[in-house]
Amino acid sequence: MKSMFKKIMIPVDLRHTPSMGKALNIAAELAKSNNATVTYVGVTSPEPGELGHNPAEYSEKLKQFAAAQADAHGHSAQTHMIVANDPAIDLDSQLTQAAEETGADLVVMATHIPNVTDYVWSSHGGYLANHARASVFLVRG
Repeated sequence: MKSMFKKIMIPVDLRHTPSMGKALNIAAELAKSNNATVTYVGVTSPEPGELGHNPAEYSEKLKQFAAAQADAHGHSAQTHMIVANDPAIDLDSQLTQAAEETGADLVVMATHIPNVTDYVWSSHGGYLANHARASVFLVRG
């Protein structure tokens, strides 16, 4: 049987990985069943933050996270780091660009339950689903 997906991208916020469990597990299962590679995409700013003093430190933490996921779930993994001057503003376009750069044919993304603010500001997952060439699987919970 031909694999449906070859490259799966999953954006990760290393500060909130416990709340991403369901999305991480789905990406891992899809990767194993399709013999696909998972690319863990992380976004950081050039300024020091809680996940590193600089982008190089952040990159190392992202690589460690991806390696741990690959070991735990038995799939191949790689990372793609984005350095954004203002991650809150640039995130949507940066993730869309990352999907192109990584050659992702599927994006698995954790999302929240819609609420009233979604009528004013769209969700990151909604933006990606509307603008990326890849299929987008939004996972709640």
